[in-house]
Amino acid sequence: MKVRFSPRDRMTTGVNALRGFAVAALATFAVGLAVAQQAPSTPGPAPARALSGDLPVPPPPAITGTAWILVDAVSGNVLAGENYDTPLEPASITKVMTSYVIAAEIAGGKVKETDQVMMSENAWRQGGAGTDGSYSGFEVNKTAPLEQMEKGMVVQSGNDAAIALAEHVAGSTDAFAQLMNMYAKRIGMKDSHFVNPHGLPAEGHVSTARDLAMLGRALIHDFPKAYSYNKIKEFTVGPITQPNRNLLLWRDSTVDGIKTGHTSGAGYCLMASAKRGDQRLISVVMGSTSEAQRASDSLALLNWGFRFYETHKLYDAGKQVAQQKVWKGQVNEVQLGVAEPMLVTIPRGKYDQLKPTMDVPKSLVAPIRKGQAIGTVKVLLDGKVVAQRPLVALNAVEQAGFFKRLWHELLMWWYAD
Repeated sequence: MKVRFSPRDRMTTGVNALRGFAVAALATFAVGLAVAQQAPSTPGPAPARALSGDLPVPPPPAITGTAWILVDAVSGNVLAGENYDTPLEPASITKVMTSYVIAAEIAGGKVKETDQVMMSENAWRQGGAGTDGSYSGFEVNKTAPLEQMEKGMVVQSGNDAAIALAEHVAGSTDAFAQLMNMYAKRIGMKDSHFVNPHGLPAEGHVSTARDLAMLGRALIHDFPKAYSYNKIKEFTVGPITQPNRNLLLWRDSTVDGIKTGHTSGAGYCLMASAKRGDQRLISVVMGSTSEAQRASDSLALLNWGFRFYETHKLYDAGKQVAQQKVWKGQVNEVQLGVAEPMLVTIPRGKYDQLKPTMDVPKSLVAPIRKGQAIGTVKVLLDGKVVAQRPLVALNAVEQAGFFKRLWHELLMWWYAD
C-alpha cells in the first residue's frame, strides 16, 4: 500500500498531534523526492533538453552473431538484445563462472590465494600444450600459487589451469561442476548448466547471453579483485608470454573485461564490460564469425549504450529518504533509506520524467531493528518501473514503556479505518 501521510480529520488533541507529524513527514518525503529529481548540475539549454527527451532511442547497431545482449550493470536492465535466452555453447566464457566459484570459495575460507595448486598430469593431458585449446604453460606435476594459476586461466584462457584449479578446489572437475551449478542458481542464472570448468564442448554444457551478463554483473559486484584479473593485457608463465585475447583492452581504455571464447560449435564469443563515469555496461556476443567481428560488434554495442543511455544516482546509501510514524516506540519516527546506492540507467533526456514512489506498511509498530526492511522505493519512467530498492530502517526504534504502549494502542484503534 502506498505511504499515507495524513490521518483522519478529528477535532482532538491526538488528531492535531498526528496532523503535525503528517505535515513534517510529507515535507521530508517531498525533500527526498526533490533530491531524487534534481536536475543535473550542468544542464544544457532547456529547449535542447526537451527536444532530446522527445526523440526515441535509435535502434542498436547490427550485430553478427547467434545471440547478443547489452545490459546495465547496476540494474540489470536489458537495453538491447536478440535471442538472449537461447541456450548455447559458452566456450571459454565458462571460465568466468570458474573465477566466480574460486572467489566465493576463497571468501568462504575454503581455499586461499597462496595455496599451492598442482598442475596434475590429468590437467596437463586434458588442457595442456598437446591439445587443440588454449593453455597456460604451467609445468606438469609442479605447483604454483593459486592466484598465479588463476591469472593463467583468466588472461591466457588456459584450459590446463582451469582443470588444475577445479581439482584443487573440489577434488575433481565433476565435483567442481556441481559447485558451478549451485553458484549459478544462487546468482539467478536460470538457463545455464555447466559440465566442466573450461568450456570445451560437452553434452549439456550451455548458457545464455542473459545468464552470462548476469554472471558478469555478479563477479564485478561480489568479487572485484577477481574481476580485475580480466583487464591484465598479458601474462607470463616460465618462458612463455601470452596476450589477453580480448582485443577491446587495447582499443578502449574504459573496457576492463571480461572474457573471450571460441570453439567450432560456439563460434567466436565475447563478454565485454566498460565503465564511463558512474555508468557501467556489459555486452555479450555469442556465435560471431571471427575474432575481429566479435570485438568490433561488442565495442559498437557499448558505444551505442553509452551514447543513448545515462546513469544517475538517485539516493546515497545510508542517507534519509523519508521518515515514517512508529507506534509504541521510545521515539515516534523511524528514518528510512536504502542500504546500497540507488542508481538508474535511462534514455538520455528523460531524467526529469522520473517519478519516484514509496510503498511502506500502513502502520509501523516498535520494536524496529536498524537495517530492517520496511518497504520499497520505486522509480517509474513512462509508467514502467526502471529501478527499485528496499527501504530499510536507518535507526533502531526500541519498544516504549507500558503506559505509552497502552496509549498508542488506544490511538491506533481510534484512527483505524
